[in-house]
Amino acid sequence: MNHDMAFYGRKVCFIGAHPDDIEIGCGALISHISGKTEVHCVTLSDNQKNPLLKNVVVEHHCSMHILGVPDEHIIVGNFETRRFPQARQEILEYLIRLNQNYHPDIVFVHTKSDLHQDHATVTEETLRAFRGTTVLGYDVIRSSYGFFPQFLVEVNEEDVNNKIRALAEYHTYDAKYYFDPELTRSILVKNGAFVERKFAEGFDILRIIGAFGCLS
Repeated sequence: MNHDMAFYGRKVCFIGAHPDDIEIGCGALISHISGKTEVHCVTLSDNQKNPLLKNVVVEHHCSMHILGVPDEHIIVGNFETRRFPQARQEILEYLIRLNQNYHPDIVFVHTKSDLHQDHATVTEETLRAFRGTTVLGYDVIRSSYGFFPQFLVEVNEEDVNNKIRALAEYHTYDAKYYFDPELTRSILVKNGAFVERKFAEGFDILRIIGAFGCLS
């Protein structure tokens, strides 16, 4: 008998600071659920003040399409990269409006182990804005320290390949080690090994809200 937890959400929201964050942390999971539930992906900065990153928004949309997310469910804001702590109140208000308009059942955001100032600000304000919602933290490997997944979600070979294909759309980052397909696959294999599965996407628990019932 399979005793795995079935984790249900009619609406799932993925929140990230920059284009590529969500795909690095959650790409396989998004591939796994995008055809089964309503998925919204919200990125707070378009990174357009950096002339070297002029293509990342288009690459982000192409990446999300591979994972099965339609354009109308992809939101990219214009908060200034590396200045999120100074815009903390505006970010909180932005996320409160998102919650009021969308009412997600589950939110995924950066792990609290992330050292990047923008990532950390987004996580703190997400926990404030979505107080009544389950929130799980994902890892962006280049900027975290001490991340260990406590919540593992099984994914399959197709999801792994879709995540690799999605990240390959970011030609801006072709030379970056954290876009290496072998690294991406190895993390999913490692997470799977923790729970005796072939592949798994890993998250830490920021807040889980549950209700227990008894079978009659």
